[in-house]
Amino acid sequence: MNLKLRLTVMNFLQFFIWGAWLITIGRYWFENQQWSGTSFGAIFSTMGISALFMPALMGVVADKWINAEKLYGVMHIGGAVMLALVPAVGDPETMFWVMLVNMLFYMPTISLAIAVAYNALKESGQDVIRDYPPIRVWGTIGFIAAMWTTSLLKLETSPGQFYVAAAASLVLGLYAFTLPRCPPRLSRSESRSLVDVLGLTSFRLFKNRNMAVFFIFAMLLGAALQLTNAYGGAFLGEFSGDPRYADAIAVKYPAIILSISQISETLFILTIPFFLRRFGIKAVMTMSMVAWFLRFGLFAYGDPGAGLWMIILSCIVYGMAFDFFNISGSLFVEQQANPNIRASAQGLFMLMTNGIGAILGSAISGWMIDRFFTAADGGKDWHGIWLTFAVYALAMAIVFVPLFRHKHDPDAVRRAQQRPEGELVP
Repeated sequence: MNLKLRLTVMNFLQFFIWGAWLITIGRYWFENQQWSGTSFGAIFSTMGISALFMPALMGVVADKWINAEKLYGVMHIGGAVMLALVPAVGDPETMFWVMLVNMLFYMPTISLAIAVAYNALKESGQDVIRDYPPIRVWGTIGFIAAMWTTSLLKLETSPGQFYVAAAASLVLGLYAFTLPRCPPRLSRSESRSLVDVLGLTSFRLFKNRNMAVFFIFAMLLGAALQLTNAYGGAFLGEFSGDPRYADAIAVKYPAIILSISQISETLFILTIPFFLRRFGIKAVMTMSMVAWFLRFGLFAYGDPGAGLWMIILSCIVYGMAFDFFNISGSLFVEQQANPNIRASAQGLFMLMTNGIGAILGSAISGWMIDRFFTAADGGKDWHGIWLTFAVYALAMAIVFVPLFRHKHDPDAVRRAQQRPEGELVP
């Protein structure tokens, strides 16, 4: 099989696994199990907890002891087992631990997949910068395909979504052992300090005022991402109890409607070089925050009937909201970091967004929804929830503009785009 095709299959399945349940677990949680919002927030925090240390730890294992593709396969097989156990869980406490172990298996596979692909392309003499992005885009397509599969099979509130994800994880785990070899590069006697392994050397960037402000707001934007992932499906699903919307497409196939967000994401990726070159990181990050404001605000006033256009527009806006802080932010870190801490600086960015930001966003939103926006019968005030999230995003934009004083340098952006390490994906 052609190398690019083999890596394309890997990327497709990598994100198919996540897409099969990430957006629809909210409906399963609130409509099938009827567990609390606080407990649901804890479930989403498992991604952040895992991102705090597992990618770095498994990276060391792959660097020194085990071929990356084999470790990648083992992690996916372990994840398949945990996903298959989810439907048997009958209480939120056990669910937390099962999902935590699942995410401990899954989160490192994102970086391991990149390592395997980069190594294979370089070993075959191909240009990583030119050849990897068309391969990686199939990961987003896999995520969309999984959402459509879950929706068309009507598994949004069913444990079947976890069986679909488990099957894909098992297939990828076994398939991984056929991927090109990615052997350890460090001798077993060669060591690195714990500070280097954990990427703590990059914390010196906080000495720079602008970088400190940037990382804090990256964390706050990471929290915003968790809000839309966690509650988007549950929000649309609750309209199913309203006779006015029983036959609406958004109620019958909410995952398909929400997949417009991922389609938009693939398109906005292509606009990032233009916006960064023309306007700079400050303007692009501000655009992201305003886009999050619109994302949540449109949800607040949208519905599956006459207001469906608002929901669809919200999904389109999501592409800008996500890409303009995630990918653009990673590129900005690449520009600003000293070359000898470049990798750990990117690790710090992931820690702030997918780690600390994800944990805070999940925990605080779950508590807030239970405390202020949940009725005695368990119903949710979605209008109030989304408006609160919108105000949060708008407040970020208002505070960010005067605090972040970075001066735009178009040449720096151009230089960063030319570096292999600067090519990052969502």
